[in-house]
Amino acid sequence: MTEKDLASLRVQQDRLMHDIHSTCEWGKGERWGDGHTETGMSRLSLSDTDKQARDWFAETTKSLGCKLTTDAMGNQFAVRPGLNEGAPTYAGSHLDTQPTGGRYDGILGVTAGVEMLRTLNDNWVETNYPTGVINWTNEEGARFPKSMVSSGVWAGDIPIQDAHALKSVIPANDTATMKSDLERIGYLGDTSCSHTAMPIAAHFELHIEQGPILEAENRRVGIVRGVQSYKWFTITVRGKESHTGATSFAHRADALLLASKCILASHRIATKHNALASTGILNLRPGSTNTVPGFVELSLDIRSPSNETVENVEAECRAAFSALASNDSTEPEVAHSHPSSLTCSVDWRTDFVSPATSFHKDCISCATAAAASLVDSSVPEPDAELNLGAWGKVMTSGAGHDSVYTSKHAPTCMIFAPSRDGVSHNPREFTTPEGCADGAQVLLGAVVRYDRLRGERGR
Repeated sequence: MTEKDLASLRVQQDRLMHDIHSTCEWGKGERWGDGHTETGMSRLSLSDTDKQARDWFAETTKSLGCKLTTDAMGNQFAVRPGLNEGAPTYAGSHLDTQPTGGRYDGILGVTAGVEMLRTLNDNWVETNYPTGVINWTNEEGARFPKSMVSSGVWAGDIPIQDAHALKSVIPANDTATMKSDLERIGYLGDTSCSHTAMPIAAHFELHIEQGPILEAENRRVGIVRGVQSYKWFTITVRGKESHTGATSFAHRADALLLASKCILASHRIATKHNALASTGILNLRPGSTNTVPGFVELSLDIRSPSNETVENVEAECRAAFSALASNDSTEPEVAHSHPSSLTCSVDWRTDFVSPATSFHKDCISCATAAAASLVDSSVPEPDAELNLGAWGKVMTSGAGHDSVYTSKHAPTCMIFAPSRDGVSHNPREFTTPEGCADGAQVLLGAVVRYDRLRGERGR
């Protein structure tokens, strides 16, 4: 396919937006505006509304001539045949959302993949090799608490027994596991969830940026060269419950006070290393106004583009938390609190490790060429600030995505569309229709260019 042929392939913005908003009728969340589409999303993985979105994906892709395979983690692979046999070049993302999420995180990537299939059919394009779209299960890790778990099983990094045994944490006291709800909604597939059973020739993922850079710099698209390193931990602080009126500061083992100091310390240490540290979950007992908490469990998320930096922040946080738990700590977080004769204990559990990921140069090249064609530009080299002319930017993703796992076994790249105010995991998450169409156009162009490259190479 020549560049002139590629230029004639244009996605339909109105059709793409219809798919986004019509599928968002399943699992509508909090309303944030007066418009019909101004609601967030609460489509948790393997819920009844997730089943509705999955059914739409299956029916739509089959109607477009695709063969659909569902694996043992519920991942859906829709494959459009090519002129030659071989592993497909895929566009992939996810349809599940956060409990208070928006309409674009993941959803844009899957619906843009479907729009890619529609556009190829509209133009009677015969690709050299099969192309397709993947809907990955439970990418968010919101309901079943391990993000990107199903692509992790596909990659061989997460045992399927562990994934199937994950228990739902929403709603509280839910007894469902991933396996039980895959069975319940009819998406426990017979095909093995593995990179050998369902091989991928290349994986391209369109996603909203989830940050403010593209919008702030008025850029149309981001070409993602990799994903930063991160680790998740559960920190357990154990102290001693006591009466708030009858127990002086000098005789308290206040688990919540120590947990608060630990959170402050993590922020200070991460700042020193130009990294990020965040706590998003905090549980305490007994939860009584007049009782000093004796038990606190909190999450800790450490991120940086460098694996070494993440390790350094973790090591310094471990040392600081231990010091804060002692009676003779000199950490700055103790400066304004009363000393106590009692101490608390601090225990760590590592929940998830995702090393820094670098994407494949061929995929990056195809995506960059597709982005340049948006503005009829030659393909530029990034400057010192990683800018691609005035229209694009080379970026590192701050968030984890299924592309992290696909990159372990297949050439992979991501494409970012601008996020208004950098907002994501929030009902107000928004990308303009033009931004969605730009991203879908780049996704289409990247997949077709990669297929052309495969045709030239004969594999």
